[in-house]
Amino acid sequence: MVHHIEVENIKCGGCMNTIRQSIQKLEGVKSVEIEENKTTIHIDADTEREILVEKLASLGYPEMGNNNLLHQAKSFVSCAIGRMHTEQN
Repeated sequence: MVHHIEVENIKCGGCMNTIRQSIQKLEGVKSVEIEENKTTIHIDADTEREILVEKLASLGYPEMGNNNLLHQAKSFVSCAIGRMHTEQN
């Protein structure tokens, strides 16, 4: 099943890299695609949608309309980690 989740706080390729790597580690996830508009994520997974939404929020990318200062701060950390992983590859 493909889940379409609109999220907040995606700013760059580092953010997208962190999201892809983290979500792909979850059991049952087959693929992760992030639209160029950087708000919609398409996840093909045999995983419940709520698990995916919770994981994204824990990284700082909450579902649209659920943003707060903590999520924004987490997204900056996730972004930096994603950038470091991109530079190493």
